[in-house]
Amino acid sequence: MASQVSKPKTQRGKRFLLNRDAKLEENTKTVMLIRGGKTSEMVTQAMRDIHALKKPNATMFHRKNILRPFEDQSSLEFFSQRSDASLMVFGSHSKKRPHNLVFGCFYDFHMLDMFELGIERYQPISEFKAHKVTVGTKPCLLFSGEEFENKIEYRRLKSLFIDFWRGEKVENIRLQGLEHILQFTACEDKIYLRSYRVLLKKSGLKTPRVEVEEIGPSFNFALRRTRLATESLYKQSLRQPKALKPRKVKNVEHDVFGTKTGRIHMQKQDLETLQTRKMKGLKRGKKSEEGDNQKKQKTDQDAE
Repeated sequence: MASQVSKPKTQRGKRFLLNRDAKLEENTKTVMLIRGGKTSEMVTQAMRDIHALKKPNATMFHRKNILRPFEDQSSLEFFSQRSDASLMVFGSHSKKRPHNLVFGCFYDFHMLDMFELGIERYQPISEFKAHKVTVGTKPCLLFSGEEFENKIEYRRLKSLFIDFWRGEKVENIRLQGLEHILQFTACEDKIYLRSYRVLLKKSGLKTPRVEVEEIGPSFNFALRRTRLATESLYKQSLRQPKALKPRKVKNVEHDVFGTKTGRIHMQKQDLETLQTRKMKGLKRGKKSEEGDNQKKQKTDQDAE
């Protein structure tokens, strides 16, 4: 028998179900960080740094979970539904795959894409003696490398990184708010992640002089394994509600400079009946009216 969803008995339960319900504008995506059955000190510290950057939209699992993400995703999907998380990081360590991080995303609590990244070089935040950014700061994401445009695995990985780090959706942002930069560089099957803090210094002009300072963490990743969703499931995850699709306005266009132009359709006007300002100089005399009447009679006789 299919499981029946009972109605909430309290206001707290009602708010909980409404928060889980489908929305036109989805909530800020939450990340769950899961430790495998065996992890190294490097993997554990790396997950702590990622958790620190993702606060408050991150949940750290402290217990070890013996899982194999590429073989069975049922446990991860259960954790996703229980934690209401659409992104995950799974850390593990073995002789065959040392210092391993698996980044994944979910759609409707089902696994969508997974990418296994091996840590080849890592510097934690604690090794950088610099001022850190405020917790919850929205980062500016920069991507460099032809692989992010030419290879499908890197294109999907770029999309996952954007969902992973973009944070809350905002309409406006001020210049002082751009204080955190995440740089992703793809080169020769390697992915380099660097974190910088933006410094705005005096320049003698209205616009400040911009400098960047590395604040960590610093990663050198190697792409090991991937598991991509099918084309049908991926297209289904990209669908947008009709209410969010912009409606096309007829007869309104924009040029390359952003100038808005409109086209108006009007019926042909009879200028003879056009009301003008009453002035003596614009009044028609009797002679002109008689001449018009004679011309009209002549044209009628020719037509007969």
